[in-house]
Amino acid sequence: MVLISMIIIGVFVLLLGAFILKDVLVAKRAKVKTVHYTVRGTVGAYLMLLPALALLCIFVLLPIVYSLGYAFTDYYLLRPDEVQFIGFGNFADIFEDIAARGNVYNAIMNTLKFVVFVVPLQIGMALGLALLVNQTIRGMGVYKVLYFAPVVISLTVTSFLWVRILGGGETGLLNSFLAQLGISPVSFLYDPQGAMYWIIFVSAWQGCGYQMLIFLSGLKGIDKTLYEAAELDGAGKGKQFLAVTLPGLRSVLTFVIVTVFIGACKIMVQPMLMTGDQSFTITLNYLMYIEGYTYRWVGYSSAIALMMTVVIGAITCVQRYLLREDD
Repeated sequence: MVLISMIIIGVFVLLLGAFILKDVLVAKRAKVKTVHYTVRGTVGAYLMLLPALALLCIFVLLPIVYSLGYAFTDYYLLRPDEVQFIGFGNFADIFEDIAARGNVYNAIMNTLKFVVFVVPLQIGMALGLALLVNQTIRGMGVYKVLYFAPVVISLTVTSFLWVRILGGGETGLLNSFLAQLGISPVSFLYDPQGAMYWIIFVSAWQGCGYQMLIFLSGLKGIDKTLYEAAELDGAGKGKQFLAVTLPGLRSVLTFVIVTVFIGACKIMVQPMLMTGDQSFTITLNYLMYIEGYTYRWVGYSSAIALMMTVVIGAITCVQRYLLREDD
């Protein structure tokens, strides 16, 4: 393993050296307007980037390369010296589990349900809040802070907070309130039919403040005269939103959709802390964690990770193609 790591780092260093050499050679004769790129300045710039590049190589590139390799092995964490190459054996096991409607099937369906519901809900909430706080009303800055506050709170803290609110029995805050109304306690987080929807709501609530700020920056960039022209043409607020606001937010909306989709596919913390490894809330990312760190089957876990990467990458490319802007 050490030898493989050294080889990967060596390849990375060689590629980085090639890029530096290329820039140094270009810097000797490059000139943009009145700014001269010197060899000394180019080398200095790369030296400034070197710590970040080293961290990127060690903590991002190396794990990715190792994971790609482990996906085709039977690597068991407690027996690292007995690794054997098994080809597509892990992927065959994954598809067999899907056919038998096992853990992988449940994880895929729960992840799909989460993505389908949380992406439009979170984006809709974020856009609505952005339109609200974009109004020139006194004290609106306080509401911006309040809407953004859940984003800066740790997902762990947020999850435990909602566990206290939605907890079973009369100990949960919501159930204690229902008890005062004479309603029997409801098992919100352990209901196979409704638990995932509560996780969807909590996730959308927690993350929409960040997308709100992105939409707000996009709204600030739309020319106000367009709204004035639309109003002179007799367009109401609804038509102004469809004809001016949405086209003006097209590039921002594309970015938000892609990032929210990728983040939704990686959900793990909320179901882990709010419901545990229940079959009706387990997700692909959580299953990958369980297989790799609880059962120690790193090879099988890496195969799930590789499958997720390919699917998410393909869907993201399709999204970007469908949402592309015309020249």
